[in-house]
Amino acid sequence: MSALVSVAVPVPLRQVYTYKVPEGAPRPPIGSRIAVMFHGRKLASIVVAHPEDPPPGIKLRELAGLLESEPIFNEELLAFLCEAAHYYAHPIGEVLKAASPAIPKGAFKRLRKDGFLDEGEELKGRAIATEVEMFVRRTNETPKTRLGAAQQAILDALVVDEEVTLSELRALRKDARKLVRRLVELGLAVSEEREVIADPFFRNEVARDGHQITPTTAQRTAIERLTGALDSEQPGAFLLHGVTGSGKTEVYLRAIAHARRQGKGSLLIVPEIALTPQLVSRFRARFGDAIAVLHSGLTPRERDRAWRKLRDGTLKLAVGARSALFAPIENLGVVVVDEEHDPSYKQEEGFRYHARDMALLRAHRAKALCILGSATPSMEAFRLAERGRIDLLSLPKRATANRLPSVELIDLKRNIRGPSGSRWLSAPLHRALEETLEAGEQAILFLNRRGFSPSLRCETCGAVAECPACSVALTEHRAEGKLRCHYCDHQRPPTNECPTCRAKGMFSAGIGTEQLEELVTNAFPEANVARLDRDSATNGRAIEDVLDKLRSGETNVLVGTQMVTKGHDIPGVTLVGVIMADQSLGFPDFRAGERTFQLLAQVAGRAGRGERPGRVLIQTFQPEHPSIVCASEHDYETFYQAELADRESLGYPPFGRAIAIRVDDGDENRARQSADRLAAEARRHPACRAGAVAVKGPAPAPLSKLRGRYRFRFLVVGPRRPLMEIRDHLASLLHRSRSRVSLDMDPVSMM
Repeated sequence: MSALVSVAVPVPLRQVYTYKVPEGAPRPPIGSRIAVMFHGRKLASIVVAHPEDPPPGIKLRELAGLLESEPIFNEELLAFLCEAAHYYAHPIGEVLKAASPAIPKGAFKRLRKDGFLDEGEELKGRAIATEVEMFVRRTNETPKTRLGAAQQAILDALVVDEEVTLSELRALRKDARKLVRRLVELGLAVSEEREVIADPFFRNEVARDGHQITPTTAQRTAIERLTGALDSEQPGAFLLHGVTGSGKTEVYLRAIAHARRQGKGSLLIVPEIALTPQLVSRFRARFGDAIAVLHSGLTPRERDRAWRKLRDGTLKLAVGARSALFAPIENLGVVVVDEEHDPSYKQEEGFRYHARDMALLRAHRAKALCILGSATPSMEAFRLAERGRIDLLSLPKRATANRLPSVELIDLKRNIRGPSGSRWLSAPLHRALEETLEAGEQAILFLNRRGFSPSLRCETCGAVAECPACSVALTEHRAEGKLRCHYCDHQRPPTNECPTCRAKGMFSAGIGTEQLEELVTNAFPEANVARLDRDSATNGRAIEDVLDKLRSGETNVLVGTQMVTKGHDIPGVTLVGVIMADQSLGFPDFRAGERTFQLLAQVAGRAGRGERPGRVLIQTFQPEHPSIVCASEHDYETFYQAELADRESLGYPPFGRAIAIRVDDGDENRARQSADRLAAEARRHPACRAGAVAVKGPAPAPLSKLRGRYRFRFLVVGPRRPLMEIRDHLASLLHRSRSRVSLDMDPVSMM
C-alpha cells in the first residue's frame, strides 16, 4: 500500500485531506510544503500528519509534488499553529498559508515528471536586494609592534568575541577597511564578509552601547528573576508592569542576552513596528545587525529571506508586529510582547488571533520564557498575575531620577477659551504651550481623530453628511478638498447644501488633527508644528522623518493621534496636552473605560523623560470619570480594582471568555434573520440552557452598515469549557448560513 499523508489545503474548510505518495517516492516529512490537486487546481499545501490507514470509502489521489527539500515548519511551530487554528475555529490550511514563506518562483513549473524538485532547485530565483557587510572582532593577541594612532583607535573600538560591522567602524575612520586589513595581518583581529538584508531599519548607523547601562534596583530584581527562570526547565511567563520610562526595554535586552549565551533564539513583538524605530535601534546597539526586522515594507523575497535565515539559525532574534509571532526561530528561548495591552495585537480579519495570547501559548509549547510588558496592563494579563497564573514583576519608578509628570485636568464644560478663541485650545493649555516654547522645550498634543473635522453638519436640520455605503459620517479633509469615509474610503467633494433638507449652510462639527495643526500654527507662528497620523505619515520612512525632526529639536510641537502614544522617548518633550480625553468613552464597548485609561496614561508618559520635569494637561468634559481620574494620578491599581468589579458583575473578561458572532449581508432582513437563527442555536445548546453561558443579542452592530452590507452581531459569554463547546457547535453551522458569518474568539473590538 502507498504511503499516506494528511494535508492542510489553503481553503476555507476546517479539515485536512489525505493523499497518496507516488510509488517509489519517499514520504514527505511532516511540516513539508507539497503540491496537490484540489478541485481542479494545483495548490501548495502542508503535510501535517502521517496516517497509517486511509479514510473509509474515499478514492485517494496522489500528491502532485514536493515543493521544497526541507520542512518549512519544525515540530514546535507546526503544533503551535495547529492548536491556534483549533482555538480560533479557523481553517488550518489558511492558518499555515498565512504563516508560510513565499512559494518559490516557478516552483510548480519546475516539478520533474516524478513530481519532485531537483536538489536545491527550490532556492533558485531567490536573490533579493542584499548588501555584503564585513563583520570584525578583536582577538586575544597583544600587539607586538607599536600601532599608529588610527590603527589603535580601530583596535580600541573592537571587542573580543563580539562582532562590530565595518560600517560602524567607518563612523570612526573613513579608511576603516584598510586599517582593519592591517590589524587582521597582524593577528589582532579577524574579519568575515556576510550578506545582510538591505532594510530601512538598518539605513542609519547605530553605535554599540557596550552594556554600560547600570540597572536600577527594581530592574536588577526583574533581570535576576527572568534569567533564573531561563536557567530552569520550565521558564514560565511573567508580566513586567513598569511605569512609563521605568526601563522595561533594558530588562528585555538582558533577558534576551542571557538566552543568546545559552544558544537560544528570541522574539520581540511590538504593536506597530513602523512606530518603534528607536526600539529597533536599542536592540541593534546591544546585539548588532544580526536581527530580522519583520515589517510590511519588506518585499516578499526579503521577507522570505529573513524567514529562512531564522529557520536555519543564521539569525537568532526577530523583531516585528503581531505576525512575527509565526517566525520560525530555532531553539526558541524568549518571547517578549511589548505594550501587551495594545488592541492592535488582535487580528480583526480572516484568522482572528490575538498575538499576546498566542505568544503565551507558543512560549509554553517551546518551553521558552514569555514576558508581557506594559505600563498599563490589560485586565486579562493583570488578572492572570493576580491569580498566580503568571508571575508579576514591578518597576514602580522611572529608571532616571525624574519623577512621573504632574497632571492637571481641565474641565471643558467651563469652556475656558484661550487667545486663539477655540474651545479646543483652552487658556491653561495655551499658556502652558507658551511657557514650553519660551523655555526652548517641546510639546505633544494628542487628539485621536484625524482629518480637519469628524463631520459636516447642517445648521438648519442638524443632519450630517454620511457615507452612502457605511453608517458613519464622512470626515472632512480640508487640505485634500474631500469628504472621506475612513472605513470604505468613499470620497466626494464637500458641498454647502444639506443632503437631507437641501438648505444652505453646512459647517464643520468638531475637530481633527488637521484642524488642530492649523490652530496651533496660527496661534504660535514662531513654532515648527508637525503632525503624525495616518494621513501625514503613510509609510515607515515618513513616520521616521517626523520622529527624527522631533528628536533633533527641529519640531517644537507634534500634533497626532494615538500614533504619538507608542513608546516614543524624546527627552526634549516636557509638555503633553490631551485635547479631548473622553472621546473614546462614548464607544459602545465594555472595554471603553480601559482603553481610555491606557491611552491617557501612555501619552502622559511621553512627558518629562529627559532631565527636565514633565507636565500633562488633560482637557475633558468628564473630569470625574474614574478612567480619567486614575490616569491623571498614575494610579493603575485603583483603576484595575474598580474596573474588575464592573466586569465581574457582568461576567465579562477576565471573569469569562467571549465569542462575538458577526453577520453581514447586502440584504438587511436576511442579515437579521441569519443572526437570529444562529443566536437561537446557541441558546438551545445545553450549556446555555443550564445557565453556564449567556447569549447577549443579536442586535445591529455599532457600525450597522459597512461597505454596503448590513451588520448584526451577538455575544456569547461564559467560562472557557462550555464556551468552547458552543464555539464548536456554531462553527459547524456557519457554512449553512445564507449570509456571511465570522466567529471571533476573545474579541477586542465590539464594532
